[in-house]
Amino acid sequence: MVVRLRLSRFGCRNKPFYRLMAADSRSPRDGKHLEVLGYYNPLPGQDGGKRMGVNFDRVKYWLSVGAQPSDPVQRLLFRAGLLPPPPMLAMGRKGGPREMRPVDPLSGRVMTEAKKDSVVKQKAGEDESGSESS
Repeated sequence: MVVRLRLSRFGCRNKPFYRLMAADSRSPRDGKHLEVLGYYNPLPGQDGGKRMGVNFDRVKYWLSVGAQPSDPVQRLLFRAGLLPPPPMLAMGRKGGPREMRPVDPLSGRVMTEAKKDSVVKQKAGEDESGSESS
């Protein structure tokens, strides 16, 4: 039995509310589950933020015994600080081959080589100026 961590949809039409569930991979989206691990409300509240509550101890347990998070759950757990950033690649065209350029997981923008080179040169310049003054 393969266990997946996935979202189960609740709420009314146009007002979704999700529960984070540990479920057998063969069961339907809103079907039988093993355990409720938290919730996610994508609609902004009065403060303008999305609401999420996760039982971190149980999520860590399920990940330690081999449960596989779905893609949306993996993104949510990354934002909560439980998982490393998911690998992201830029898409050229819809349905076309993927480009192999890395994408920054926080902003969603393609990381260019020019930025990396300029950052490396700036750090090297700081190191050289720091060693000259010493």
